[in-house]
Amino acid sequence: MNENDESSGRGHDGNVAAQAESDTGTGTSAAPAIEGSLALVAALGSPSTGVEEGTQPARPGRRRRRERRRAKTVSIRRLSKAELLRGKLEYPETGYWKPRTRADCAGAERPCPYVSCKYHLYLDVHPLRGSIKLNFPDLEVWEMSETCALDVADRGGITLEEVGEIMNLTRERVRQVETTALAKLQAIVDVQRLRDYVT
Repeated sequence: MNENDESSGRGHDGNVAAQAESDTGTGTSAAPAIEGSLALVAALGSPSTGVEEGTQPARPGRRRRRERRRAKTVSIRRLSKAELLRGKLEYPETGYWKPRTRADCAGAERPCPYVSCKYHLYLDVHPLRGSIKLNFPDLEVWEMSETCALDVADRGGITLEEVGEIMNLTRERVRQVETTALAKLQAIVDVQRLRDYVT
């Protein structure tokens, strides 16, 4: 044993039992004191959480963490010309029927296979940069429960939580988007009022 090991009560193997014996004097270590809300949970006993054995149970009072992966963005600038050409050859933009209006789309098969539609929830294409955002990188199109934003809009009002599940966003991000959209709509109404006032 070296000088530091002797003063701390540890041997060569790094065992801390000798330190615990010298602290309590009885050879058994005392359990740490539990305070606050943890003491209440310990006193009442842990309720069954329905969590599988081997996984960490959620903390009381906390929301369950999302299990789905975050959206992934693929920049067109990072794709090589060979990859772009291969994509054009494998998936030509012409030569197949796709719906042009909502009437064509309303009775079509679900989940919708037309991911190039701007109302499809599987991916988004940035109008200026051309980058592709995969909203559900861990799912295939046929595994999605909802694929069309217009179908969701036809159903009527839903909660922020439901919108977040459908679009793979957090509830807070959905609230931010909603606030921004309402502000833009209000600005359009204000501009229209100014035009009416001027003319």
